[in-house]
Amino acid sequence: MFKKILIANRGEIALRVIRTCKEMGIKTVAVYSTADKDSLHVRFADEAVCIGPPISAKSYLSIPNIIAAAEITNADAIHPGYGFLSENEKFSRVCQEHEIKFIGALPEQIAGMGDKATAKATMLAAGVPCIPGSKGLLKDLADAKKNAKKIVYPVILKATAGGGGKGMRIVWKEEEMEAAWDGTRAESKAAFGNDGLYMEKFIVDPHHIEIQIAGDQFGNVCHMSERDCSIQRRHQKLVEETPSPFMTDELREKMGVAAIKAAKAVKYEGVGTVEFLVDENRDCYFMEMNTRIQVEHTITEEVINYDLIKEQIKIAAGIKISGENHYPKGHSIQCRINAEDPDHDFRPSPGKITSYHQPGGHGVRIDTHVYAGYTIPSNYDSMISKLIVVAQTREEAINKMKRALDEYIIEGVKTTIPFHQKLMMDEQFNKGVFTTKFMETFEY
Repeated sequence: MFKKILIANRGEIALRVIRTCKEMGIKTVAVYSTADKDSLHVRFADEAVCIGPPISAKSYLSIPNIIAAAEITNADAIHPGYGFLSENEKFSRVCQEHEIKFIGALPEQIAGMGDKATAKATMLAAGVPCIPGSKGLLKDLADAKKNAKKIVYPVILKATAGGGGKGMRIVWKEEEMEAAWDGTRAESKAAFGNDGLYMEKFIVDPHHIEIQIAGDQFGNVCHMSERDCSIQRRHQKLVEETPSPFMTDELREKMGVAAIKAAKAVKYEGVGTVEFLVDENRDCYFMEMNTRIQVEHTITEEVINYDLIKEQIKIAAGIKISGENHYPKGHSIQCRINAEDPDHDFRPSPGKITSYHQPGGHGVRIDTHVYAGYTIPSNYDSMISKLIVVAQTREEAINKMKRALDEYIIEGVKTTIPFHQKLMMDEQFNKGVFTTKFMETFEY
C-alpha cells in the first residue's frame, strides 16, 4: 500500500480523497494555488505545497509543478480527482516515468477513450451498442454532408477531443451544415487544440444514464449499477440519482453487460464510468467512457455502501477486486450547489460567504470545502458543495432533499439552492418523467 499520496486537485474532491487516505492510514499532500491558501483541503492534509498563482495553467494544470511537489514530499502516488489532469494521457505517462503511481487509468487507456472517434471504433469492435454515425473522423465538409444523408438528419457534429459540452453542434438540415462545420471546427481547435470532428445520429429526447465500473490489474471487471444524469443544463449536470426512475431490471442488466464489455475492451484499470444515451424505447447507445472518478460517485457509494475512492486506491496498489456486480439498495439523489445566480441565467457569483449552515440528520451528506468567511475565487468551477441524501424509496429521498435544502443556509453569494428547491416541487420530476430536454421547458 502507498505511504503518501499527493492530491493533484482542489476543493471538495481534494478533501474527499484526504479523508479516505486518513482512514486507510496513508499520509497526504495537498497542492494549492495562491487563491486556495484558505481552502479546507490545505488545512486538513498532512503537508501542503503551493504550486503557483490562481490561473490553472500555472498551478493545477502545471505537470512540472505537481511532479516537483510530489518529489520534494516523497509522495509515492498521485490522485488526480476529477477535472484538471485526471484524464490527461501525458500526466499519467510522466507519473510512470518518475515512478510515481498515477491513481487512475494507464496512458494508453486514457488516450484510447479520450479520443471519441477511436473510442467509438473500439466499442463497435467489442460489440457495445453505439449511436449510428461516421466511421472515424470526417475528411471535409463534403464528407460531412455525405454522411449526414446516410445517417439521416438530425445529426450532431462532435469534436473528437471534446468534453464538458464543448465542440458539439446539432444540424437539423443540410442548409445548416456548412456553418455548423466551420463553427464546430473553430471551437474545437480553440478549446482542445484539435479540430477533428466525427458525426452521430442525434437522439432527439434521450435519457443520460451512466454505469459505474471498476477494473483491476488482473482483468477483473465489475459494475456498480447506474446513475441517471438527465437533469442538466448546457450539457452540465445539475442533479443525479440512483437508481434511475426510467430503469427496468432488463435494461439494467443489458447496460451492465455492455459497460463491462467496454471496460474489458480497453483492459481498463481503475474506477470509471461508461456513459450511455437511452431513447424512449429503452435502446441504449454508448456515448463515452470517463477514465476517472465522477462528481456524482457519491450517490453510488450511498446505495452500495462502499467507498469508491478507497476502491481506486486499492486497485492502483495492485489489490484484486471481487469482480462481483453491485445493485442499489435504497435511493440516493445529489444536488450540485453552485455559486451561481439562477435568476440571471446561472451566472457565476464568486465572493465571500458571510454565513454558512449546512443540513444534517439521518441520510444527509455534504461534500464541501467551504465555511463561513471563506472566499469563493472566480478562477475555478463554481461548485460550492454536493448535497446528497439517501432513503429507502425515491419519494422518501425527494422529501429528505426538500428538508435538507430548507436547512441549507449560504449567505454572501448567490447559490443554486432556490433552483433545487423548485425542482423538488416539480410534478414531472416527482413522477420521474424527464429527459435531457427537461431544462428547456422547466420554468424557474
